[in-house]
Amino acid sequence: MAGMHQSQSMTQNQVLAPQLQQSLQILQAPMLELRNLIQQELCSNPTLEEDQMEPTIEDKKQEHDEFQEEFDRLAKLDEEWRDYMAQSQSYSGRSAEDEERRQFFFDSLVGSQTLQQHLIEQLNSSDVSDPDRQLGELIIGNIDDAGFLQATPEEIANSTGMEVADLVRVLEFVQTLHPVGVGARDLRECLLIQLRRLSKEHSLEYRIVDRHIDDLGKRRFPEIARRLGTTTEQVQRAAGFVGTLDPKPGQIFTPDPNNYVLPDVNVEKIGGEWTISLNGEQIPHLRISNTYKDLMSQDKGGADVKDYIRDKIRSGKFLIKSIHQRQQTISNIAHEIVGKQKDFLELGPSALKPLTMVQIADIVGVHETTVSRAISGKYMATPWGVFDMKYFFTPGYQTADGASMSNTSVKGTIAEMVKSEDDSSPLSDKEIVELLEKRGIPIARRTVAKYRNELNILPSNMRKRY
Repeated sequence: MAGMHQSQSMTQNQVLAPQLQQSLQILQAPMLELRNLIQQELCSNPTLEEDQMEPTIEDKKQEHDEFQEEFDRLAKLDEEWRDYMAQSQSYSGRSAEDEERRQFFFDSLVGSQTLQQHLIEQLNSSDVSDPDRQLGELIIGNIDDAGFLQATPEEIANSTGMEVADLVRVLEFVQTLHPVGVGARDLRECLLIQLRRLSKEHSLEYRIVDRHIDDLGKRRFPEIARRLGTTTEQVQRAAGFVGTLDPKPGQIFTPDPNNYVLPDVNVEKIGGEWTISLNGEQIPHLRISNTYKDLMSQDKGGADVKDYIRDKIRSGKFLIKSIHQRQQTISNIAHEIVGKQKDFLELGPSALKPLTMVQIADIVGVHETTVSRAISGKYMATPWGVFDMKYFFTPGYQTADGASMSNTSVKGTIAEMVKSEDDSSPLSDKEIVELLEKRGIPIARRTVAKYRNELNILPSNMRKRY
């Protein structure tokens, strides 16, 4: 009997594992990835079809009742099931108007041009000989996405048998193309190209970049002034102008990943109350095809065919239920985040409160890891911008008066201190610690240095203005 019981348990695990894996994949998937996953399932499962109509209350109830019996059985197989697959009865599909707007959006997308394509177009439209055009294409092929030449003319000559002098001559032509500064071999040459284009070959800025770029990077203005026989104030003004140049001219052709962020949750104030809504427009509403339901009710077809259809229908139902549950889990977590972070919604990032995933997990009734999976790669649109949902979870500090303050709020306080400091005598990390302590915020000096680096704030000796 013990052996039979062991065999039965192993069989159950083999059935459950792939389903749990799929439900976790759906829970973790960002919006665009989920849409692609659903499209793959539509192609591989013939019993699934996209429902363009808004589901009625009766449809939802029937769908829920059909799922309930099977999911009650699955829930008994593993205690973790409760964490991932709680009950859900709310889901809405897209209207015809929504579908038309969605299709128009995707039809309007165009492929972005790369830096190399942009340079080749300019090369082909220029008045150069065919041999020089071939050399130009060779050089452009060695320019990285930031706009820098990754192989010297000597290295290209050694690998291709071309003449170094010809490569240098064509490189000088490539360096006249747009964007200004492209084709440089290092940062110094990149900045000098831009200064020459501005007719500043005889300027103080040009001399500083040409002779003292290392000192410039370390903001050693008095040392540069001494060597060039000028004043520290003049060097500082020149450095400010150099700072307006582009250190990575090719980067304007690099796709911005933020262009592809779709918020899963929208938060807005309606009637004096903060409300949330899920972005369901990008998720197709699925249903089981009536054609295959009818085939199962008929006597036609062999046992193998019916087993195949039954398996696909069960798989399709599981996918639909997992999508429903994903939306419900995200909704539950979002509601709790909004409830805990109302000060943030009213006042902005500086009012963000300390919050942990354990706190939200206890309220929602799931495991902490479920919260972590559910918010991974998900975004929330707020009046203050679109934020990764992980942004709202941050440890914090207990102030002297007993109030809680998040790490993000402390960083914002440090940024404000630096912004309002005396430029001629900037605040040191030690002085920032002392000012924070006066506000009742206990913090270590090394933590201030860490936050300052994360905020891209230079050390005090490099922020000083003369």
